[in-house]
Amino acid sequence: MPKIILASSSSYRRDLLLRIINDFDVISPNIDESMLSGEDARATALRLADEKAKKIAFDHPQAFVIGADQTAHLDNLQIKKPINFEEAFKQLKKLSNQEVKFFSAVVLFNLSQDIRYEWVEEISVKYKKLDDKAIENYLNFDKPYSCLGCIKSEGLGISLLDKVSSNDPTAIIGLPLIALSNMLINNKIKLRDAE
Repeated sequence: MPKIILASSSSYRRDLLLRIINDFDVISPNIDESMLSGEDARATALRLADEKAKKIAFDHPQAFVIGADQTAHLDNLQIKKPINFEEAFKQLKKLSNQEVKFFSAVVLFNLSQDIRYEWVEEISVKYKKLDDKAIENYLNFDKPYSCLGCIKSEGLGISLLDKVSSNDPTAIIGLPLIALSNMLINNKIKLRDAE
């Protein structure tokens, strides 16, 4: 089986990939994840997923490298990841009772065979109306700093939401496994056996 590399520093993406593949390496690509002026959230997610995959592929040209990124926007403004309690509190106040669009991008890249697949899953997330106490309690419990949209949807963060609409339930966590599974199968890469 060809070598598989996840180009990510995210433990969430690693855990998701373990659902479908049991033998892969993880290498952090350490790229600049800044938004570009005039770039929309969907384009940013795809560009960053592509850059992550390509950066690692240049050092591992025979490997199939998986790059992924997630962005979100509200009122056509990209949402940034909060880095502390204060930023997260302000962001959740702004997202309260709002519908937010998330974009979860994945790229599968093999440099030596000139193979590149891409997919962007769009997720619509409706936040509940949140009061200050609910926000404070949640932030103290889950500490979702550096999480897009200030939620860990795989944890207590799901309780802050009214609705999540997507064709792939794994996409909101950061790696659309339905699309990625199809990419791997199309390249004759064996998925995990049922044990």
